[in-house]
Amino acid sequence: MEDLLFLVHRIPYPPNKGDKIRSFHLLRYLSRHYRIHLATFIDSKSDAKYRERMREYCETTWFGTLSPPLAKLRSVIGLLKGEPLTLPYYRSTSLDAWIRDLLPVYPIQRVLVYSSGMAQFVLGDEFDRMHRLIDFVDVDSDKWRQYSLSKPFPMSWIYRREAQRLADFERKVAACFDASLFVSGQEAALFTQGPGVDPDAVFVMRNGVDADYFSVDPARPSPFAGEGLRLVFTGAMDYWANGDGAIWFVESILPKVRGVFPQVEFHVVGMNPTPQVRALGQIPGVRVTGSVPDVRPYLQHATAVVVPLRIARGIQNKVLEAMSMGRPVVTTPQALEGIPAESGRHVLVATDPDAFVDQLVRLLSGGYADMGSSARALIERDFVWEASLERLLPLLGEDQSIAIGGKAPC
Repeated sequence: MEDLLFLVHRIPYPPNKGDKIRSFHLLRYLSRHYRIHLATFIDSKSDAKYRERMREYCETTWFGTLSPPLAKLRSVIGLLKGEPLTLPYYRSTSLDAWIRDLLPVYPIQRVLVYSSGMAQFVLGDEFDRMHRLIDFVDVDSDKWRQYSLSKPFPMSWIYRREAQRLADFERKVAACFDASLFVSGQEAALFTQGPGVDPDAVFVMRNGVDADYFSVDPARPSPFAGEGLRLVFTGAMDYWANGDGAIWFVESILPKVRGVFPQVEFHVVGMNPTPQVRALGQIPGVRVTGSVPDVRPYLQHATAVVVPLRIARGIQNKVLEAMSMGRPVVTTPQALEGIPAESGRHVLVATDPDAFVDQLVRLLSGGYADMGSSARALIERDFVWEASLERLLPLLGEDQSIAIGGKAPC
């Protein structure tokens, strides 16, 4: 086996949130083909216990402890220096030293970087000889641009600045790496619109879903007490877009749905709810669970799954998981990016609060009886992880017949 350096901004385990699901499947797949040298940060004390699990897939490992408060302080210093805030957030002299100590010992010729913030560790002359692939996943700079539109000054200015600075860095990385990956055609197309981006070096690798794991089990008990109509929204609730979606749904949609179906409950299922999200649990008909050991019981026994995201990037795993469980999903168009689902057949799409209410009332009235089975069939056809991951080996230089754009020195 050849050696591969794999840099990930957050430990890829447990695979319980979007970025960790994708990075874990990358790691597990690549460990069958390479000796993996993994470097990653642990930003939650609860994840430290998974270091040994990660070593099962790796030849060597480096785990850095990342304190979000200290990392944010470094970002403020970066702000004063004119850098993208993302780079000092992850900066580590210890990781720099580990990589440089590694190179004389192992004949590393291939590098996979997961997320733009980790690319800073493999820029420079000593890495130009290597075959480097970056999985941007989403266009993070555009996420900051979207945030800037919804925040008051001064945060709007800070987010707009980060969008500009990070976009410059993303393009620099793409120019000196051999290939860039994105989670959807829409993200890839958005990135190639930027100046100086070679479209021949930009590729798509969609997310998948473990359809065996996310499947209905008749013996799985319900987490809900008694009978009723349950709407479920899953996700990490310290992520701003998820929290915003939950609050928007409770304020703008749920009251009108409960006006027709007073027994409807809205369950917000996900780790680390912010104080604003937790406060939603005081509203009649709203339940906020916090972290749960397994989201599948909530999905399986939900009347419907809602995904009220107003800001979203790339393919949403929460949508794939609900569809894999055969549940009807009502979602905004933003959360459906990269999923070729037909509204009215595989999912229901709502562009505004009134449309969301209309779709839910029809669904709760007994409509769309076959939607869950159609959604499951789409997942089994188009979103199996193994099929997506087969793209990796050619893009890592294993198939010389794959034409990849030239790269600039870094």
